[in-house]
Amino acid sequence: MSAFKGLKPIVYGGREVWPLIEGGKGVAATNHMSSGAWAAAGGIGTVSAVNADSYDATGKIVPQVYAQLTRKERHEQLIRYAIDGAVEQVRRAYDLASGKGAININVLWEMGGAQPILEAVLEKTRGLVAGVTCGAGMPYKLSEIAARYGVNYLPIVSSGRAFRALWKRAYHKVPDLLGAVVYEDPWLAGGHNGLSNAEDPRKPEDPYPRVKALRDVMRTEGLPDSVPIVMAGGVWFLREWENWIDNPELGGIAFQFGTRPLLTEESPIPLAWKEHLRTLEPGDVLLHRFSPTGFYSSAVRNPYLRALEARSERQVPYSKVSAGEHTVQLDVGVKGKNFWVTPADRDRARTWHGAGFVHALRTPDDTVVFVTTAEREEIQQDQKDCMGCLSHCGFSSWKDHDDYTTGRLADPRSFCIQKTLQDIAHGGPIDQNLMFAGHAAYRFKQDPFYSNNFTPTVKQLVDRILTGD
Repeated sequence: MSAFKGLKPIVYGGREVWPLIEGGKGVAATNHMSSGAWAAAGGIGTVSAVNADSYDATGKIVPQVYAQLTRKERHEQLIRYAIDGAVEQVRRAYDLASGKGAININVLWEMGGAQPILEAVLEKTRGLVAGVTCGAGMPYKLSEIAARYGVNYLPIVSSGRAFRALWKRAYHKVPDLLGAVVYEDPWLAGGHNGLSNAEDPRKPEDPYPRVKALRDVMRTEGLPDSVPIVMAGGVWFLREWENWIDNPELGGIAFQFGTRPLLTEESPIPLAWKEHLRTLEPGDVLLHRFSPTGFYSSAVRNPYLRALEARSERQVPYSKVSAGEHTVQLDVGVKGKNFWVTPADRDRARTWHGAGFVHALRTPDDTVVFVTTAEREEIQQDQKDCMGCLSHCGFSSWKDHDDYTTGRLADPRSFCIQKTLQDIAHGGPIDQNLMFAGHAAYRFKQDPFYSNNFTPTVKQLVDRILTGD
């Protein structure tokens, strides 16, 4: 079919594909059905290799249960689940693609066991995977791993500065397999992003000059304009990006769609999640920092996220001795006398205590947060049940190497991300779980394509995108 003005196929994975990439979304929000269909429609489908589902002999999803006694043993079980699931998803996606498009896999560098999982999946799917997208951290080893298995690598960055660091340290050794550089806009994209301390989460920046700066870095390092930059975050209608396409200033450009594919027939997310996407208004997606990864991320501001906001608001700093403005002792929610706070904070704490938030839990930042008995029990049980899904977890103080602890106090302001993402992906209540989404998700309600509760197939969505809408 004809495409929107100026949009041309690119050569990737040995064949011509549309420069349209399905954003990989874990846990289990992008799987073989969506990615295989996206590739079959002529684009680049992306299997999420973040603790993906595997299946039993009858085709039912295998529950990821952790009965082991220690965190290290549960972490090893998680790695086995992750490898089995990703391999199964890739094989099924490849079959569904039927020789069209291309299949990528997406991994988070900060997920627990990222390197052994990625290596095992690539070993077991040789010839099926065209490339690996990878972000959530600084994946210096990505190019080395890609070279070993003969696949493209597509690092996810949020600035030219981040790409320069990756290139100087490692990627310059494997230039030929750099399939693209994904620019993930930290103010627009859903899920985790690379917002740095130098940037203000409350002051979004125009992506054009940031992508232009990334291209300038790539040119300085000798990379040709034929290596695309993938714009990820906030992309809905291609016609809104017309001045990016075939623009000599930017070089080759591709576009990643993460949120729009959530509302398709093939999308694996539960119906309640899909239906909720149709109701969102501008501002309903929140850029926040509650994730145990320590990264900023964007999710729907549902009751689950609002509860985390409220918990952090019920927070006071303390000193172990009387010092400065900390002149009174906290007398509710804590045991012992080594909690000195301001008189105003003591009054606030007493109010929270009277409202049922009767337990003060210490944080790594010399503060306490006030929670109910039920919240405390859930927090402590989730920390106890940690299965090591991250390389470093702020919520449980897990670390996936050396002595298996970050050495910091576990942070009750965060949450078990594996638990909640697995739950919502497999039918858990959408109001009581983290619901990742990009900041353009409100457009489902505005876009006439979705009127009368229409849910397109992936093919219908890709065809629509190619018209400019």
